[in-house]
Amino acid sequence: MPADTANSTSRLADIVAVACAEAFRGDGEIFGSGMGTMPMLGARLARATFEPDMMVSDGVAFFVDGDLPIGATDKTIEGWIPFRSVFDTLWGGRRHVMMGASQMDRHGNSNISNIGDWKQPKAQLLGVRGGPGNTINHDVSYWIPKHSSRVFVEQVDMVSGIGSDRGGHGIPCVITNMAVLDFDTPDRTMRLRSVHPGVSVDDVVEATGFELTVPSDVPTSREATGDELAVLDRLDPNGLRYREVPDPE
Repeated sequence: MPADTANSTSRLADIVAVACAEAFRGDGEIFGSGMGTMPMLGARLARATFEPDMMVSDGVAFFVDGDLPIGATDKTIEGWIPFRSVFDTLWGGRRHVMMGASQMDRHGNSNISNIGDWKQPKAQLLGVRGGPGNTINHDVSYWIPKHSSRVFVEQVDMVSGIGSDRGGHGIPCVITNMAVLDFDTPDRTMRLRSVHPGVSVDDVVEATGFELTVPSDVPTSREATGDELAVLDRLDPNGLRYREVPDPE
């Protein structure tokens, strides 16, 4: 834990942002890539605190130096990372991406393609996009804004990103608005690592559509430190994290 003590004024979005940052702890000099506001904020928070060697991008074509706020355009360019160059980094395994999923099973197989039978789906989503290449070549963590049994299902309707039972590279963690989950079990199936403040283990189990591995002692996700809150305010001056993760009612 950072030297500064935990701050009791942490809101749920702050706790989630810290959890997203913690997903990148120990990664060192790699490309930390976040897809969306909260994952991007997590990668930039990690870079600004305990992973200074990690490379982060502006989400367009450049590696950037310093604490670039979400949505800011005034940046210090550190390197060039156009789309075609991402694949060189990806294939070499020097990348950790945090992306989303519309469905996920106990092995970490994820679906962002369609809901329902592939031949005649109820809903057409993004398509597999970079899911297969990401999950077979480098670490992929996930951010799920709303933890529910509609997302965490016994079997995904289509495998867009491969999990532990299909030879996936590795899933350090899955972060939701309720908990942090990982695959630190002998059979590499999903385990409850921590619950966010105000959430019980039973709440998470009830909102999950398959049997989770639940340790005998499940800790509470840590709050942001005062230093981390200050960094988060610099990285997210418009408070976008609070729109994505509202405070519990």
